[in-house]
Amino acid sequence: MSAPIQLFDAPGPRGRAQQRLLAAAFAVIAVGALALVLVRLGERGNLTAAKWQPLVSPQVWQFWIIPGLINTLYAAAISIVLACVLGLLLGLGRLSTVAPLRWVCAVFVEFFRAVPVLVMMIFSFWIYAYSGAVPSAYLALAGTITGLTFYNSSVLAELIRSGVHNLPKGQAEAGLSIGLTRGQTLMNIQLPQALTAMLPALVGQLVVILKDTALGYQITYAELLRQGERIGSNFGNIVPALIVIAAIFIVINYALTSFAQWLEHRLSRRGRVAGGAAHADPLQTDVEAADSARV
Repeated sequence: MSAPIQLFDAPGPRGRAQQRLLAAAFAVIAVGALALVLVRLGERGNLTAAKWQPLVSPQVWQFWIIPGLINTLYAAAISIVLACVLGLLLGLGRLSTVAPLRWVCAVFVEFFRAVPVLVMMIFSFWIYAYSGAVPSAYLALAGTITGLTFYNSSVLAELIRSGVHNLPKGQAEAGLSIGLTRGQTLMNIQLPQALTAMLPALVGQLVVILKDTALGYQITYAELLRQGERIGSNFGNIVPALIVIAAIFIVINYALTSFAQWLEHRLSRRGRVAGGAAHADPLQTDVEAADSARV
């Protein structure tokens, strides 16, 4: 197993002390800025009990927050499935030995990575509206999903391509040496390893998809952020409503980030176990096997 590449030297005791000092200073500044913001909001009457009272009402959760959360998760789930499928196809296309296919996939990936997600959502929304391809009730949903799918599939395709290219060259040479074609080597040897190695990054991209559903607000999609704005308009408590919506987003994204970290830790542990087994002393293994047979 090859050693990981380090792009910088590990800091010494003095460097670590400076990093802790800077982290503490930034934390103090952040807490101070947050306290100042809360004081200003309190002076303007934005944090009074009357402003928060509607947010604990069952009707507000039933008719605004929960439907908005469902719409957010619905758009995110569809976008994740479509982005994963399209991203895998684009990644394989970029790794193809067929030059025209590789060029087409490269142009698609580079173009949609460069265009902002919101621009793609608005453009898709108006294309669907003028063409009549999507019923009017689903225009906002279709525009949101299209923008999220095209952008994130391009990112996932690059993750897959980089994961395959970062594998040791011996993996491909071993597949070719036993008579596999380049395509068979890619599908049976390289791609499974690349997906396993890039899985934490792929899961982390799900957090981006979930957060970017809030951009659907601009094309009237009734996701969580837009529902929060409606609550603020109806009850005159826009700041508390947005704080609650932000807290919900933080909880969901933290859960996904924690899952990605757990997955990365689990995969790294499995890699160490596999590596240890591969580099075990054969003489020690034979001795242990013999002892087990005598017992």
